[in-house]
Amino acid sequence: MRASEDVHLSDLDLFEAGPPWASFDALREQDPLHWDEEFDGGKGFWSVTRYTDIVNVLRDTETFSSETGTANLEELDQEQMEIRRSMLETDGKRHRTLRKLMQPEFTPKAVAGYETFLRGLTATTLDAAFAKGSFDFVADVSADFPIRVLARMLDVPDEDTPKLIEWGNRMVGNTDPEHADVLASSPESEQFRNLPFRSPAAQEVFDYGFALAHERRGKDGKDLVSTLVNSTPIDGIPIDDRDFRNYFLLLVVAGNETTRHTISHTMNALMDNPEQLRRLQENPELIPWAVEEFLRYASPVYHFRRTATRDVELHDKKIAPGDKVVTWFASGNRDSRVFDNPYEFNVSRNPNEHMTFGRGGPHMCLGNALARLEIKVMFEDLVHRIDSMEHTGPVRRLRSNFVNGIKEFPVKVKLR
Repeated sequence: MRASEDVHLSDLDLFEAGPPWASFDALREQDPLHWDEEFDGGKGFWSVTRYTDIVNVLRDTETFSSETGTANLEELDQEQMEIRRSMLETDGKRHRTLRKLMQPEFTPKAVAGYETFLRGLTATTLDAAFAKGSFDFVADVSADFPIRVLARMLDVPDEDTPKLIEWGNRMVGNTDPEHADVLASSPESEQFRNLPFRSPAAQEVFDYGFALAHERRGKDGKDLVSTLVNSTPIDGIPIDDRDFRNYFLLLVVAGNETTRHTISHTMNALMDNPEQLRRLQENPELIPWAVEEFLRYASPVYHFRRTATRDVELHDKKIAPGDKVVTWFASGNRDSRVFDNPYEFNVSRNPNEHMTFGRGGPHMCLGNALARLEIKVMFEDLVHRIDSMEHTGPVRRLRSNFVNGIKEFPVKVKLR
């Protein structure tokens, strides 16, 4: 086990080959509230790595606020906070109001209405990939599938899905030279300081969203864009341009990333654990519950951030008002205090109270029911069709300490 004083979770090189599990283990055992220095001008942050501590932080929104940023570690000034503010960076009554705008579209009952469409889409996606024999699992399956679901919910043409994928790659990959137009840490990014992820792709998403809003405002469409532009929030405060553009961007990113990377990581885990693949093939009724293990094991989002609003003590250390507090979901999902043999991929694991979507609290992922359904439908079809799948090249990872992403995953398939 590494010594906790040697761990720097701000160091992106630590994440280049995949999750730094040994570092998370060291912090949970030796230093569960760990001060991380930043080397890009940031003030540093507290890392929370134990499951129970993470849950407590997420649920105490008065002490640990989302108002000053959640999805990155960047130091934001007041202007940036106001311009970039989305539902994620909002607490209290306004957060509940914004959430309720879309909540009816993402209930288990509502998303169940997409199951027939999802099964047809899954079949089409897998038909095209398997016909090649050898293919990139990310490009041909895991990236393509959830973005087409999102396109359906936004009511945009299928031919726009490559743009949606590209925009997501450029924004979420803002620390990866292969994906970023301008690296978030570079001086050049200052011209994009008011855009989410400091990415010019965000402006392209805004422009695309505004064009859809203009076209649908005042009409009776049932898609997500129409719901946003034609609904009156229950607090009586209208959705303005800032609210719309940031909400729309959140849908484009969140509607793709968790599902995409969970599907990739799950296929990789099934290839590494062929006995688990056989269990699912022989007992397909296990798949709906196995989805929870897929999500725990994948941990597609490493962390979310909060900011302390008052003095608070944790593990005999004092957190001051204004300190950044980072909850490492990936670490919580490997906490042996909660999960027996946490590094074992076990499709029958029960209980499985993972924190991939958060764990309670008002900010728990709005789209979790849809993500679960997408993953379930994908693997119900996929494991039924294949005899085996093999790597034909290295699995290439996203250089990021925010998203646990797979960029490239070359495979060949042997069908049953």
